[in-house]
Amino acid sequence: MRTAPRPAALAAQAAAAVVVLLLVLVIVRLPWAGDLGMHAATVQRLRHDLVDPGNPLVDADTPSPYYSPWMLVLGCVARVSGLSVFVVLRLGALAGLALLLSGVWRYVRTLSGHRAAPALAVLSLLFLWGTALFNWSGFYGLNSLALTVSYPSVLALGLAFHFWAWLGRAVRGDGHGDGGGYGRGDGGHGDAGWGVWLGLGALWAVILLCHQFAGVVATLGALATVVAARPGRVVWIRLGGGLALGLVVLLLWPYYDFFALFGAGADLESVHRPLYEDLVGRYWLVLLGVVALGVRWWRDRWDPLVLFFVLGVVVVTVGGVSGHWSWGRALPAALIPAQVAVAVEVGEAGRRGARAGWACVLGVALAVGAWTQVGTLGYVVKTRDLPEAVAEKYRRPWAGYYWMTPWVKYGDVVMAREGRPARQIPAYGAYTVAPGYPDFFLAGEGRRAAAVRRYFAQGTSGPEREEILREYGVRWVVDKGAAGKRGVGLREVTRGPEGQVLYAVVR
Repeated sequence: MRTAPRPAALAAQAAAAVVVLLLVLVIVRLPWAGDLGMHAATVQRLRHDLVDPGNPLVDADTPSPYYSPWMLVLGCVARVSGLSVFVVLRLGALAGLALLLSGVWRYVRTLSGHRAAPALAVLSLLFLWGTALFNWSGFYGLNSLALTVSYPSVLALGLAFHFWAWLGRAVRGDGHGDGGGYGRGDGGHGDAGWGVWLGLGALWAVILLCHQFAGVVATLGALATVVAARPGRVVWIRLGGGLALGLVVLLLWPYYDFFALFGAGADLESVHRPLYEDLVGRYWLVLLGVVALGVRWWRDRWDPLVLFFVLGVVVVTVGGVSGHWSWGRALPAALIPAQVAVAVEVGEAGRRGARAGWACVLGVALAVGAWTQVGTLGYVVKTRDLPEAVAEKYRRPWAGYYWMTPWVKYGDVVMAREGRPARQIPAYGAYTVAPGYPDFFLAGEGRRAAAVRRYFAQGTSGPEREEILREYGVRWVVDKGAAGKRGVGLREVTRGPEGQVLYAVVR
């Protein structure tokens, strides 16, 4: 077997190590954006009650899909250690990042034995996107990963890579994972025992419970892995046993009804519609990976990365055509195989000149992608110390609500506007009247949202506002502007960033 030239491998590994160090430094700061408040609130509830934590955002006794096995682990850590929720989330981010990196390494090793391949795959996964910056949970471009590294989606994706590597070896009856074992028509002898297959089934269920959309990606990758190996009857029987165990785990998970999520309504679709916008700008660099997939398909019609890519494209396309916009969360199932394929092709191309050509083109594409996301440096370096061109690409994270905590205590209900306030305040232990995120299990979600809008509406009378505060047991109001605009019964307590004011409800 050929091995990559050692200097090239060392260069790729050094570049990957620098990027990983950057992500570790980002974790130290833990910039706030997106769903961080939801995950912090989830840990808050579990640290106070592991058995019946209730709704993570509002004062209601409902289940929540955010109570996943990983959040349960972090809740136990917070409860036992006494560490703050944000310290626990940092620890979780380090664990998730370690799982992701080790998972990529293991998975790529099942595809190629070349020394540079795992490091190149890490760089491709982080930078081979497009020139339009895009951040979303479950999407692992460098800037997006920097903002979501503490989310369960990162840990679930790391588990997915380990799952594919483990499954690939099991389905081929190959415990060594030395690369190049797919699509050779060996029939998949199925040397892996029942324990391996049952373990795979349980791991599949854990991934789905930790992050449902990452679970879909994991499932598509697993299907491609199995089909590519063309296993024999014994493997299919044991695979069925593992699948059955996974379904039992999903059925018995006590914190929420996993299968009820299939009934999620239109709110879920509308939230995900932006996933189908500006596809060219966000992903055009991935076309290099699509070319690599074409080369792999020419060599082997049963290539697992090609099958994985096709499955991902089919799901995302059907979602776009049918208006099921949430199916766009399966986009990583099309991106991952393309990004990994081009990294592997640098070492797998037949002639030395072809390998050098792939390396040069990939290097240019990675440089373009890195420049697009160079603003990530702003999360660890003060913007005044950055070159102007870099500082312009930096996007400031959200400000927190630490300033409220001397007064607002755990379990207090806060009247806050929809959007960022409702998304952030529960992270500190308080509840809001309406949840900051769509909540499929909260029966009165629409009524709560309407009450918040009425309270802050200009034409709402003072008595009506007071009635809303009484109905939901509100102790605090957060808003911008003078207390007089919110009616009587409020006393200003303190002021925070961006003109926000904390009012106590006086009864």
